[in-house]
Amino acid sequence: MTYVSHPLIRPESIEERRYQLSITLRALDANTMVVLPTGLGKTAVALLVAASRLYSHPGRVLMLAPTKPLVEQHLRFFRQFMLSRNGSEPQESDFAMFTGETPPEERARAWEACRICFATPQVIKNDCLAGRYSLADVVLLVVDECHRAVGNYAYVFLAQHYCTTANEPLLLAMTASPGGDQAKVQDVCNNLHIEAIETRVETDEDVLPYIHERDIQYVDVYLPEELQAALLALRGLVESRLTRLASLNFRVPKPDKLSMKALNGLNAQIQQRIRTRDPSAFIAASLHAECMKLRHAITLAETQGSEALKLYLARLGAEGASSTGSKASKRLVGDPVYQHLVEVSGGWKEELHPKASIVCELVRAQLAAHPESRIIVFATYRDTVQTLVDVLSGSGIACERFVGQASRDAERGLTQKEQIASLARFREGEFRCLVATSVGEEGLDVPSTDMVIFYEAVPSEIRSIQRKGRTGRSGSGTIVVLVTKGTSDEAFRYVSQTRERAMVTRIKSMSTAPEVVPPPPIPAATKQMDFLAFAPPGPAITVDDRETSSRVVERLHELGASIALERLEFGDYAIGDRILVERKTSWDFMSTLVERDLFGQIRAMADAVPRPVLIIEGEEDIYEVRNIHPNAVRGTLAAITVDMGVTLIRTRDADDTAEMLYVLAQREGSERGERKVHPKKSYRSVREEQEYALAAFPNIGLRSARLLLEHFGSLKAIIDAEVEELASVHGIGEKTARSIWDLARRPYR
Repeated sequence: MTYVSHPLIRPESIEERRYQLSITLRALDANTMVVLPTGLGKTAVALLVAASRLYSHPGRVLMLAPTKPLVEQHLRFFRQFMLSRNGSEPQESDFAMFTGETPPEERARAWEACRICFATPQVIKNDCLAGRYSLADVVLLVVDECHRAVGNYAYVFLAQHYCTTANEPLLLAMTASPGGDQAKVQDVCNNLHIEAIETRVETDEDVLPYIHERDIQYVDVYLPEELQAALLALRGLVESRLTRLASLNFRVPKPDKLSMKALNGLNAQIQQRIRTRDPSAFIAASLHAECMKLRHAITLAETQGSEALKLYLARLGAEGASSTGSKASKRLVGDPVYQHLVEVSGGWKEELHPKASIVCELVRAQLAAHPESRIIVFATYRDTVQTLVDVLSGSGIACERFVGQASRDAERGLTQKEQIASLARFREGEFRCLVATSVGEEGLDVPSTDMVIFYEAVPSEIRSIQRKGRTGRSGSGTIVVLVTKGTSDEAFRYVSQTRERAMVTRIKSMSTAPEVVPPPPIPAATKQMDFLAFAPPGPAITVDDRETSSRVVERLHELGASIALERLEFGDYAIGDRILVERKTSWDFMSTLVERDLFGQIRAMADAVPRPVLIIEGEEDIYEVRNIHPNAVRGTLAAITVDMGVTLIRTRDADDTAEMLYVLAQREGSERGERKVHPKKSYRSVREEQEYALAAFPNIGLRSARLLLEHFGSLKAIIDAEVEELASVHGIGEKTARSIWDLARRPYR
């Protein structure tokens, strides 16, 4: 075997593969997207490009991946194979890993010391927005799973920021499957400033020597009578809802053609009539919600099994019985047909769908023939994952579930730390079977997986390719796809096959085109563009750290605002010590009014500062967003502006919001002379003056000021009171009492 020879790569450690070297040479010339099936060594290509850039350019490398397990995996790979410039062992500080768990101060210190930084994109985006460090000396930016670079994902911002600020930018984007939609691939290329595409498939001449055989099997599965009867009941419920919608003069799909595309088309009709204030449209919206729930139940019965269906029916029942449940849920659970189905499903004592037992047989047979095998079973839904774990464990097969971080109801997700630990145990052979949701599709580093089982076919070519790529990486592998006859499984099987072929064809055509994507013009950061480059830093704005995923913060950064990120107790943006801004889209504003405590939220902000501002963003007519009487909306606006003294501003979109915030910050920062603490009012009664003076204390709004004055009778009595006396007032906590007592006695310095 021939190995790569490079001063920064450990001798006789990386196999020399012709296609990887060819891709590396191309990637060193221009911003490049590399499309390689899983197992063909995308990370090895990244290592080769990184080593070449670090050897020829002073600076550092930044490698981004969407999840902590992937970041940790890349760090482990580079640490294993990279050497220092003089060929010696690298220092611990040469490598840095940044995730949301790494404190900002620690990240800033580690950045200055490291040669290669591995990070999740949102963390780097936050640090760039806050100005904690610069990407100017980054000589290579590696973007893993680059097909995510669409919309407002952090990759999009970082690619633009990097290409405009780095002294010598070079970007390497990597994915196993960018998708079959050429427009979307083009969008990803534009967002990442890609100039060339390098792709290989398993049939390419220079790849064939490194490909291991993969046997793909499709297993037909037939539904038992019990589930067929449940499907008949569910389809009857759907048909009755569609008949009602048709009677309201909506064009409805046939019950057996109830795809998401058809339901979305129906929803578009409903929304159009809602905008005209048609009363029947609001009834239709609720019926449409019922159809959505029933379609999901049908999917579970067809492709997942009786246990998943039974759990979903139980959740629907709980939602319908709750006082906060939707009308759709209440009406559905009150239907006698639905109630009979729930009663019947209660008698199911074990999983009825044959898929679960087939998975068990496949795993048992593989382990009997090859005891050292590692097997991954992919299932879309967590309920199915848990059912499979129970069935496999009950058969004496050691296995674990692998799911995302979010917890739902009584089911707890896995933290990223737990995910990494689970993969390590699987890799080391502590258990032989991993049952995973889609979280296991991207970037799993399990080179010796011998079998992958699809519990159901998936329509997405990206997900299908990623699942298949989990086997056949270092030896032959088997892929088994379970297909329930006469259901969406069959359709999805052929859809994914067609899309995979189309994706390969399109990417090949893009990579052989003379000029793939004309790179957008990027101003060089090292050149003087105009006199504004010498302008002082922009106005200061403090941004709540939960807002960083919004376009508003990106636009503020582009405008040159000096951004500080922190968790704000009230509002989304703080400007100086007088202005707090709460930002809501039109939909969010109306939804908060209906479903949450809008007045409490706005009042808390209004009590905290002299100049509270509410921005309602969007061009929608707020009177038509929800089915609420216009006078109720007018009353809300009057209460916010007049009663609470909040300034209301409408903006068109996120960019308009950012520009408004920038102007507010400029005005606040440019005021000359000493500002009054409180806004001016021409006349104020003695009672109001007392309330207003006390309300100026930290964390004391008008409501708390009135409570204290009513209890103690005067400002002097409040200031003379001890902490225990202040805290005894209903509505005044010990923390607030302590701050009043402390401020009244603190020396003025």
